[in-house]
Formats: sequence, structure tokens, C-alpha cells
Amino acid sequence: MTNNDIVLLADPESNAWKMAEEICRIIKEKMGCRIVAVKIKKFRNNEKKIKISENIRKHDCFLIQDSSKLPESWFLETLASLEALKNSSAGEVTAVLPLLLYSRQDRKDESRVAVTAKLVADCISMYANRVLTVDLHAAQIQGFFDVPLDNLYSFPVVVNYLKEKYPDFLENLTIAATDAGGAKLAYSFAKRLEKYGIKPEIAIGSKHRPKEGEVSEFKMIGEIKDRNVFIVDDIIDSGNTIARCAEVIRKGGAKKIYVYGTHGLFTEGFDIFKDVDKIFVSDTVNQASDKVEIISMNPLIAEAILRIATGDSLSQLFD
Repeated sequence: MTNNDIVLLADPESNAWKMAEEICRIIKEKMGCRIVAVKIKKFRNNEKKIKISENIRKHDCFLIQDSSKLPESWFLETLASLEALKNSSAGEVTAVLPLLLYSRQDRKDESRVAVTAKLVADCISMYANRVLTVDLHAAQIQGFFDVPLDNLYSFPVVVNYLKEKYPDFLENLTIAATDAGGAKLAYSFAKRLEKYGIKPEIAIGSKHRPKEGEVSEFKMIGEIKDRNVFIVDDIIDSGNTIARCAEVIRKGGAKKIYVYGTHGLFTEGFDIFKDVDKIFVSDTVNQASDKVEIISMNPLIAEAILRIATGDSLSQLFD
């Protein structure tokens, strides 16, 4: 490290500040840490001016961004904050982006569209020395960045949480993915559970999507009758796919149906989840509803920041 203290930076008017406070508290149990405010001034025409409120010269800095903000505000404020850190002569700068917005635009899926995930990666790589995120939507995005990207997996935290709070649910369990793209996440959960002697079945959904946000046909491949089913996904946006998946699973004779989505957006509310018994999400996106149960990623992020600062291995977090 260039300095003994870890410096966390966040906008005090955002949800990232609360996250920074909790992460700082955890880190302080092992080494020095302080939080510095990123002040955002807005001009009359809505231009924004970013200022780092304290001297951070030669310190290793971790900019924690609020993924609950509007994507365009998140993008501009991330870049402007990183540029301000560069102008402030910070040491190593890590962009902590709990949810990497625009990550669903990772390929050219139709003619004449922007691969916006690549644009975001190029811009952030100009100013940050490293990026830290949770459950990256598409693994290939790591290759978009010109700086190291550490992708933290939430499934070990979630499995430990379920073992402690809902051990009965883990009996006679099937882990379900809504489509083939989510199968890797489902297998990751299953592999983690096998370390505790629990061997769940895997079920994969097959869907036809006529247009973005709609699902017209849905089938499940795998054992679900008379079993507890845990539907896992990285992002819950409208929730239509998960709701349709839960409906098919319920009709297939499942017992309890729980859902976990790392990043819960819930752009169409919660009424569509009538077949779901319980919804879990992480706190990478702020949640104001009592209809979801929060599994905090702050201890995981704090440990990752500590390991980055001290040069220890991050892969050991998942062993």
C-alpha cells in the first residue's frame, strides 16, 4: 500500500454512503479505514460538478458507487469521480461497482446497436486501476476492461445464509435457472451445497421471448414435483421470467418456491410473484420494500477490499 489507511469514497446523499459506513466498520476490525465524501454540486442546467472533500494524496482509494441511481447519472458520476481522484493525486484507485450497470448490453444482438458494456469498460479503464463488482452479468465483460476486474460471487454468502436461517428448505431441493444462460449460476449453488453434503437436483427453464420483457412460452426441464425449488438469477428486472418460471414450477407440483436475485430492480413491482413463497436479494441495489429479504454483501466486499489493499488472494474467499 502507499498509505496505511484504506480510504473509502462515496456520495453522502446516496445509498453508497450507508454501504461505505458498514464496510468501513468491518475493515476497521483489522486495519485503518476512513470514509471521504464525494460532493456533487448541480448547476441550474443540471450539469454536475464533482469534488473530493478531503486530501487523499497517495492513498489507496476505493470509490463506492450507488447502483440504485439512474444509469446515466451513475455513469457520469462514476467517471467524473474517478477523474477527480486522478486530479487529487490518489494512489491506486479501485472502482467498487456492486452492480455494473449496462452489463446486459454485452453483445451486438441486432443490427446497428451499441455494445454499451464495452463503452463503459473503456471509459472506466481510463481512470481506475481496478474494478470490483458482484455477480457480473456476463463473464466475457471482464475482457472488455483494460484493468483487472474482480468479480465477487454471491453464492457462498447466500448458501451460508440459507443453511443458518432456512435449513429445512435445503432438504429435497432443486435449484432452478430460468434459462440455459443461468445454468452456470445454478450449478455454482449446487456445487457449494455439495460441500455440506447436500446434493440438489438442477432444473433449467426453456422460454420463448417475443420481445424484450415478455415471455410467451415456458417449460421446465428437471425434477420439481414434491420438491423445494430455489430459483436463482443475477438480475431481477421486471421479474416476468421468474414469475412465469414459478407459475410452471407450482403447477408441476413443487412444495416451497424461493427466489434469489443478486441485483433486484423490480421495475414492475412485486404483485407478479404470486407463486413465490419468499424472495431474497442482495443489497447491491437499495431495497425499500418489506416484500424481499436482504442478504448483505457488505462483509464480502469489505473482505475483498481488505485483500486488495494488502495484496492477499481474493480466490480464497470462495474456497
